[in-house]
Amino acid sequence: MTTRFFEDVAPGTKLDPLTMRPGRIQLFRFSAATWNAHRIHYDTEYAAREGYPDVLVQSHLHGCFLVRTALAWAGPGARLRRFGWRNRHIAVPGDTLTCTGVVTACQVEASGGGIVECELEERNADGVLCAPGTAVLELPRRPEKDRP
Repeated sequence: MTTRFFEDVAPGTKLDPLTMRPGRIQLFRFSAATWNAHRIHYDTEYAAREGYPDVLVQSHLHGCFLVRTALAWAGPGARLRRFGWRNRHIAVPGDTLTCTGVVTACQVEASGGGIVECELEERNADGVLCAPGTAVLELPRRPEKDRP
């Protein structure tokens, strides 16, 4: 993984897309790791009684997919400063979920840090928006001698 520098990014820069296909085992493990015992995430019959086509991808797992997209794009030298998302549509095991993003703003802080704001989206294979989000990342700066 290469380092992405603040000086190489501008508003309109697209983040590399990340495609995920959550499975039942991933949902089970995520529920266990987050102490989420709600049956809607592991009991197919219960989910059907609630009116869903299958067990549901956890709300926070949608957020994790979006954060993973932002951090994978930003590289190992980046730091996540702020993140937020909303769940708009359900996803079930086997759904193909594609996360994308775009840089909306870049600024240098008084301390000299390079701050990048991004809008994020997670959509299913039908193009339905499952989760929009935002991320604020601090990217490393190029050494002074290498800046334009």
